[in-house]
Amino acid sequence: MNYPGASTIWLMISVFAVPAAAEIRLNPSNLTVVLDFRGERSVLATTEMRREVDRLIEDSGVRLDWRLRSEAPFVANDLVVITFRGSCQFGSSPPLYDEPGPLAFTWMADGEVQPFGEVDCERVVRSVRRAMWGADFGRANSLVGRALGRVVAHELVHMVTRSTHHSGEGLERPALSGRQLIAASLSLDAFDLERLRLSARRR
Repeated sequence: MNYPGASTIWLMISVFAVPAAAEIRLNPSNLTVVLDFRGERSVLATTEMRREVDRLIEDSGVRLDWRLRSEAPFVANDLVVITFRGSCQFGSSPPLYDEPGPLAFTWMADGEVQPFGEVDCERVVRSVRRAMWGADFGRANSLVGRALGRVVAHELVHMVTRSTHHSGEGLERPALSGRQLIAASLSLDAFDLERLRLSARRR
């Protein structure tokens, strides 16, 4: 995949081997989402992230139970894990360099989508910073949370539907600009929402 310039971010599926524990079959109508933060995080951004994901999928029939890694249940069924790399909060100083790469990805094994994803928080923050102007800087961590929520929701659609499908419109397009990630409105298109509904009905 060729990576875009500074104004566009990519979300992707990564094909790698994963542990045997990944043989989890989801019941997406009632799904536990485990958040595994590997760096600093803003409580405000985390709260806004969860709110945004819930808003994006609220009409799908999928209901999420949010847990930090320390709160995760021991039962493996009906559970997905999202790992966050880097600092998930807005910093006062921009990075000295901007290395291109995917904003987030979902793991695959043997051609099947797995219930494990990763988010590069520092790339999210850089994308948000580039898209902000004026009064946006007074609510920077809220916008970071909104962007994180849209990135996480994108990957959850892959996991719940067990599909690598990308759409031409809405949240599930393969590339989103920084402005799209923090815009006042972004939603799943009707086709992707129906795919989620169908997945939630399968027991």
